[in-house]
Amino acid sequence: MSSRIIELLVSSFGEILIQGLKVTIPLTVISFVIAMLIALIVAIVQVANIKILKQIARFYVWIIRGTPLLVQLFIVFFGLPSLGIVIDAFPSAIIVFSINTGAYASETIRAAIEAVPKGQFEAGYCVGMNYFQIMYRIILPQAMRTAFPPLSNSLIGLVKDTSLAASITVVDMFLVAQRIAAQTYETFVLYMEVAVIYLLFCTVLTKIQSILEKKMRLV
Repeated sequence: MSSRIIELLVSSFGEILIQGLKVTIPLTVISFVIAMLIALIVAIVQVANIKILKQIARFYVWIIRGTPLLVQLFIVFFGLPSLGIVIDAFPSAIIVFSINTGAYASETIRAAIEAVPKGQFEAGYCVGMNYFQIMYRIILPQAMRTAFPPLSNSLIGLVKDTSLAASITVVDMFLVAQRIAAQTYETFVLYMEVAVIYLLFCTVLTKIQSILEKKMRLV
C-alpha cells in the first residue's frame, strides 16, 4: 500500500467518522425510537383483535414488508413532490426508516405478546385490572424480554440500512465516502474504510446488546 493511499485513508477516516456520529447515528436513533412506538401500537392493535383496526394494521405490515426500502425512500423524497408534498432529505429518511422498521418490529412484538400465557390475562382480570393495565403491568414486561434480541438485531440492521439515505442526498458517512472517492478515484480503499466504520458501529451495538441481555436474564 503506497504512502498516498495511507495518507488518504488517515485523512478521510476522521471526516467519515464525524459524519457518521453527526448524521448516521442520530438518523438511526431517531428512526428506531419512532419505529418502536409504531411497532408497539400496531402489535397491540392486532393482539386486541379489533376487526377494523386489525385489518388496517395487517394492510400496513403487508405493504411495507412487501416493497423494497429503497423504493419507499424514492416514493417519499422524489415521488411526493409531484403531489405538492415536499419533505427535506433527512426528515424523509426518518419517516421511511421509522415506518419500515416499525412494520417488521411490530411482528416481533406481536409474536412476543402472543407467547405470554393467556392465563396472565385472566389473572389480571381476576384482580380487577382492565385490558390496558394488564398489558402495561403484566404482559409487555414479559413480552419485551422475549422480543429484545430480535429488536436489537433490527437496530443493528437499521444502522446499515441508513446507508441507503445517501441515495436521496442525505449527507451521511456513506455519501461522504462516495464524494471523496469521486475526487480521488480510490473507490476500493474508501468503500472498504466506510465498511470498517459501519462494522465498528455494529460491533459496539452488539456488545451493548450482549451486556443488556445478560442483565435481563438476571432480573
